[in-house]
This record gives sequence, C-alpha cells and structure tokens, in this order.
Amino acid sequence: MQSLGLFSSTAIVVGSMIGSGIFLVDAEIARTTDSPALYLAAWVVTGIMTMICALSYGELAAMMPKAGGQYVYLRESLGPLWGFLYGWTLFLVIQTGTIAAVVVGFGKFLGVFFPTISSSHWLWHIAHVPPIPLGPMVLGNMDIGISTANLVGIVIVFLLAFLNIFGMNIGAMIQNVFTSAKGLSLAALVLLGFTVGRNPIAWAANFGPGLHEFWRNAGWSSLHPVQVGVGGPTVLVNLFVILAVVQVGSLFSADAWNNITFTAGEVKNPKRNIPLSLVMGTGFVLTVYFLASTAYILVLPLHGDPHGATVLARGVQYASEDRVGTATLEQIFPAGGAFLMAGAILISGFGCANGLTLAGARVYYAMSRDGLFFKSVGKLHPKYRTPVAGLIVQAVWAALLCISGSFGQLLDYIVFAVLLFYILTIAGLFVLRVKRPNEPRPYKALGYPFLPALYIVMAAWICIVLLRYKPQYTWPGLIIVLLGIPVYLFWSWRLKSQAA
Repeated sequence: MQSLGLFSSTAIVVGSMIGSGIFLVDAEIARTTDSPALYLAAWVVTGIMTMICALSYGELAAMMPKAGGQYVYLRESLGPLWGFLYGWTLFLVIQTGTIAAVVVGFGKFLGVFFPTISSSHWLWHIAHVPPIPLGPMVLGNMDIGISTANLVGIVIVFLLAFLNIFGMNIGAMIQNVFTSAKGLSLAALVLLGFTVGRNPIAWAANFGPGLHEFWRNAGWSSLHPVQVGVGGPTVLVNLFVILAVVQVGSLFSADAWNNITFTAGEVKNPKRNIPLSLVMGTGFVLTVYFLASTAYILVLPLHGDPHGATVLARGVQYASEDRVGTATLEQIFPAGGAFLMAGAILISGFGCANGLTLAGARVYYAMSRDGLFFKSVGKLHPKYRTPVAGLIVQAVWAALLCISGSFGQLLDYIVFAVLLFYILTIAGLFVLRVKRPNEPRPYKALGYPFLPALYIVMAAWICIVLLRYKPQYTWPGLIIVLLGIPVYLFWSWRLKSQAA
C-alpha cells in the first residue's frame, strides 16, 4: 500500500541521517586535522560525495521503485550474489548495529536527566572480554551484560518495532514529528552559534587577523601525523591522505540517506518522490551539518587542552567525552546548556532509530521474496501490510548487539564495507545504462557519467587510504562481507533443493 508522500519520504531521509554523529565526531576530526580549514574541508568532501551519490541513486530508484532499494539495484545490475552480500552486511551490522548504537546512546543521554541510567550501572554484568590483539586490530575489550543504559536501548528497539507493525502511517507519523523537532533543534544550535554564541576568544584562535589562523596546517606542504592501525607507528601524511582518513567519522554521520529506497514499494508516485526526497533530504542535512560544524568553531577554539578545567579550555578537540554539541551549548548557556543539548539529542536519536527500524525490515522482506532469507520474513501482515517477521528479527538482533557491547567496534569495522557497496552500486548505474539502454528512466543521474565517475574515484581513494593507514577499520569489514559468500551458496542450494 503506497502511503508515503513527499514530506514523509523526505522525513525518512532526514530522520535516518541525523543521529548523534554530528554532535560527537567533530572532536576526532579536529584532533586529526589540527586545522580549522581542513576540519571544515572534511565536511565539504563528505557533502560533495554524499550529494553525488544521492543524485546517482535517484536514477536507480526511479527505474526500480521496489521494496529493498540498494539490494534490488545490486541484484539487477551486478547479480544476485552482490545483492545478497549487501543485505547480509546490512542485517548483520549496518542497520542493526546503527540502531543499537543510536538507542544505547539514547540511554546514555537520558542519564543527563536521570543519573541512575548509565552504561556503568550494571543490572546483570555477564563478563568483561579482555583486549585481543590481532595484527593492526584490537578485538574484544568490552563488557557484556545489561546496564540501565542499554536496557533503555533494548526497550526502545522493541517499542519501535511494535509501533511500526501497525502500518507505515504510524511509522511515518513518528518520523515526521521527530524529524521536524530535530531539524528545528539543529537549526536553533546553528542560529545560536552564529549570533549570541560567537566568542571573540574562539574567533581569534580559529580565524585570527586576515584568516591567518584559519589556514594554519592546511598548506600543500603541511604534513599531519597519523597512527597506522592500533598501536602502530606514527607516520606523516599530506592533506589528501588526512582528509580521506577523517571521512570515517563524517561520512558515517551523513550515512543512511539511502533508507528511503528500502521502502520504495510504499511511496506514492515513487518515480518522482524518491529522487526528490533524496535530493531535498540530503541537501538539507549536509547544509545543516556544515553550518553546525562552523558554529562549533565560532563558539569554541578548535585547539584545546585535554586537561582543561573549562569548556573553552578543552576546545573542540577535547570536548568532554567528545560531546562537542553539548560543550557548545554549555558555553552559550552555562546553567542549562547540557540539558538543552541532551534533550535535542534524545529527540534526534529516537527519530533516527525509528527511521532505521522502518526501512531496514523492507530489505530483509525483499531478500526473503528471492528465497535468500527466512521464508516468514517475506510475508506481510494481512491487515497492516507490514513485514512483521522482518521487524521482529531485526529487533532481536539489534537487542543482542546492545547487550554484547560489540556494536561500536562493528560500526567502525563496517565503514569500509559501506563505501565498497556504494562504489559497486554506482558502478551498477553504468552497467545498467549498457545492459538496459531502453529502460524507462523518469529521472537521469545529474552529471552522468562525470559525477558518478568522480564519486567512484573519490570513494576508491578513501578505501585505499583506509586499507593502508586504518586497517583496523577495513579488514574486519571486508571479512564480514566475504563471510556472506558461503551463506549465499547455502541459501541458493536450499532454494534449488526446494524447487527440485
């Protein structure tokens, strides 16, 4: 049943993108670049890449407005194996891991209002897994069990799954309300940062006379220290490498914009509304992200002291627990800034988790219809026409990730795999132009073939850099993807056996 209009579709794009990343990742970007110009340049690179990707996906979405989105595009362009590997990785880590990370973060920020809710307040502490060095990676080093923070997260996971069973209208209504609220919250943060929050100390430190400080460490000949792997040697790299390294945080914060394509079967006039919602939603979020990051350095110095006694002294680089958004509002409103920001992040997190919950189950539904997932997941509720089994399976796995404590590592590992699937999907755009030249294309990718090719080159460069300098992010993600090959062969054999 097609029940999502343009506003609801755009709300899913915006709501799935804006989680807690924009309030946290700027600290790591600031520490790594150590330059106001490169700090903002990181977001410009993210904006260019994400926008090109969204414009390219618009053509695929208009061609194939079916539930499953990226899974369907990969299946139709490169073959069923590639579609399955994407769906496998999405279920195992990308979608469920992101839901787990967002809802546990929700629990942590709820602790600002209710201090008994904390990741260290254990109700049932099962075990501590010690660090396990494995080449450039460190596995383990996590606590397993149920704390008050992840219990809140688990409750949210099942609450959202339950609410989304009652039809797309309920999920869309939740998404519209929370997306509007989080959009207004971010807009308020930007407005305050550009007006009453502007700080002469931050301006002098980050911009200086004639923008001299702004361009510090951003020259073509400037070298930046990067540690290779975990505990590896520190090497000096140029600005092209450093901008690729920091994309781990900024690109992932701007991810999940493609979730609307998963629900294509339930969008009104999908050939028009999906491309439009992709462009409008990603354009809005990327603009707000850049403005929010600019607001941070108008209020706080980029450089800081990790042992600083005040918010101003710690700067963007060493904001307490990397909560740059909270630090910014604390500087503007010393009395209640932390509570205001925590409230905004709670709204943001709830809306983000709802968008991810609503969209993810549609991919497993499409996989099941192809015989590549549990059969029950491919059935719709007779009254509400929702993939109930898919919502439940997704919720159970996300809840287990909440308990395991491993989802943070898994998300780090999967950044490389996410980029790899984007490259493959856009390569699929070229393949389909050759394989199906006469297929109706209500919308054609803007700037084809130059912009899609530019994306492939930029994303491939980031993958190469991450393989070389951040192997702890890349090899595990690649291994998770490759583990899907024997699973695919098993499902294919099972399907042929049933057909025989």
